[in-house]
Amino acid sequence: MSATYIVLCWGLSFPVTEGALSALPPFLVGGLRFCCVALCCLFVPRPALAWRWIVLIGLFSSTGQYGLLYLGMAHGMPSGLTALVVNAQAPITIVVAALVLRERPTPRRVGGVLISTLGLVLVGLTRGQSVPWSALLLVLGAGTSWAIGNVCTRMAPFTERRPDNAFRLVAWSALIPPLPLLALSLTQNVPGRGRGVHAELAAMAAAGPRAWLALAYMVVLGTILGMSAWSSLLAKHPADRVTPYALGIPVVALLSSRMLIGEPLTLATVGACALVLAGIALVALPSRAGAAAEAEAVPTAAVPAPPLPAGDEDLAASSA
Repeated sequence: MSATYIVLCWGLSFPVTEGALSALPPFLVGGLRFCCVALCCLFVPRPALAWRWIVLIGLFSSTGQYGLLYLGMAHGMPSGLTALVVNAQAPITIVVAALVLRERPTPRRVGGVLISTLGLVLVGLTRGQSVPWSALLLVLGAGTSWAIGNVCTRMAPFTERRPDNAFRLVAWSALIPPLPLLALSLTQNVPGRGRGVHAELAAMAAAGPRAWLALAYMVVLGTILGMSAWSSLLAKHPADRVTPYALGIPVVALLSSRMLIGEPLTLATVGACALVLAGIALVALPSRAGAAAEAEAVPTAAVPAPPLPAGDEDLAASSA
């Protein structure tokens, strides 16, 4: 159920995030989010991983991704469209993994990613005419940072195979984002309050229950549980097998944004979302040819990645 949980939880998190950003500055939201997650380090042992990998994953998967994402949303990107653009990470991850990890996606999976990407482009064309370019580029940068973090997670050479490695990694990599994000927040103007520590504290004091409930959702469901599940899948399976599942997140985000905060949803957008789902099905559903190709694939010794399982049965089951 890991892949299904990630799609639903992260898709819903986009309209939920609007609640936090409506009351708090974007970098402050990110800093508070990871401050809370980092408290898990008091109870969770450090993963069996060198510090440089923890820092790299914390910088790209957390600091870069969420800092740019929240800044883009604060500058005018609607939550549904944000989910669409940030998922440029899926094709970028597969390209980077092919170059760095020598993972070779099957033609069927390449076709599925292309179909899903076409659907994402069509969604953008039907909804993106009034979105500021600055906001669009910020969110695209967040997707690129996520993609690099995916490959770092895949390459991370755990010295000990443990079932809780993914959770440990999420907790300890959360030590990295708070300092840069909170420092950046001090340089930003808080509307009507100026900038600096006093402005940040005043914004926090004025924030209502909606903002704090949204932050709690992002900390517990989005980060501790969601990122643990995502890191676990990346550690067990090739990147081209995992990342296409994230293409379903914009579909959930678009629908939930329509239902929860009233963002418009046209018939053209619904059709484009159907293309996204068709591409995911093509990538995710097992085929005899794909299984045979994966069975022949052997990870190169030059890549310090964890050993892959014999097949993808558990991941296929997680999507059922």
